[in-house]
Amino acid sequence: MTNRINQLYTLMQASGMSTLLITEPKHVYYFTGFACDPHERFLGLIISTEQEPVLIVPALDAEAASQESSVKRIATHTDTDNPYTILKQHLPASIHTLGIEKEHLSVVRFEALSAVVQANAYIDAGDLLRSMRMRKSADEIARMKEAVRLVEAALHTVVSQVKVGVTEIELVAELEYQMKKLGADGPSFDTMVLAGEKSALPHGNPGTRKVQANELLLFDLGVYANGYASDITRTFAVGDIDDQLKEIYNTTLQANLAAIAAVRPGVTYASIDRAARQVIEDQGYGQYFMHRLGHGLGMDVHEYPGVHANNEDLLQEGVVFTIEPGIYLPNRGGVRIEDDVVVTADGIEILTTYPKELTIIGG
Repeated sequence: MTNRINQLYTLMQASGMSTLLITEPKHVYYFTGFACDPHERFLGLIISTEQEPVLIVPALDAEAASQESSVKRIATHTDTDNPYTILKQHLPASIHTLGIEKEHLSVVRFEALSAVVQANAYIDAGDLLRSMRMRKSADEIARMKEAVRLVEAALHTVVSQVKVGVTEIELVAELEYQMKKLGADGPSFDTMVLAGEKSALPHGNPGTRKVQANELLLFDLGVYANGYASDITRTFAVGDIDDQLKEIYNTTLQANLAAIAAVRPGVTYASIDRAARQVIEDQGYGQYFMHRLGHGLGMDVHEYPGVHANNEDLLQEGVVFTIEPGIYLPNRGGVRIEDDVVVTADGIEILTTYPKELTIIGG
């Protein structure tokens, strides 16, 4: 954690930012090792080139912070304190420019902050923090591999239990039970199980729809483990499916493999998207692939980079993202095949290992 803070000091100085207030709990964890959900209470980490870092936590979290945080200057506030008054007491006496996280700080909280702190200017530190988080360390990748291992184990268990007549929501419940039983912190997003025609809804909601024979069944799920996320999608055939559904499955798989083959440092994210999209367009299904190819993955299940046709940024070693092409035929069925990958010095490492060939289940 100390190395991260030292790197942050360097980036702050380069951007002309002498003091930064971090309020996003995931970023507090990233720089201190202290994980906390403060709910409506104030949580903040002061990073300044003029003083030692200070962590401000609700009083009820003080003991945990003292045990877990690499930052040892810890201030607390009770439910009857004004946390911004306490914040001001621990800021440098004079602040010309204060860095804040605009995406996280609500208008109400910013007004409360600015009324007390009264910095001359406020600048967004979002890009600076994203640039640090984008390239994952070996430890971060190891945590994500564990998150992948856990979600794949849960999926293996539940897929073996699929029978005609079970509902989508029953499968969701079993998956999330298995996640916790296996040791995950919990789902990294709302678990998705979609049957038949509902599998053609990229962001469909699982419900009481029952699994039937001769249709597709799509699972999209992930877990958190040690603060890091996994995200995987696999689509199965429940019994025999018709030739068109087989065709969209095989086309989606080839698009997935084409994108994987295109990954290496120095190419653009747009080129990865195009590699997959071309396969689908060549088979006449271009209009049915209506979302980006993938997204960054780490402490958040969706983070930078977005893997889409307009992102001309270059891939760098250590970046982790998803590759998830899909084809969605309205009122018929859809296929998505999603892997988690990391860019290596000479190409790619695929973190997800769950088989991708068309598999018949529900027998």
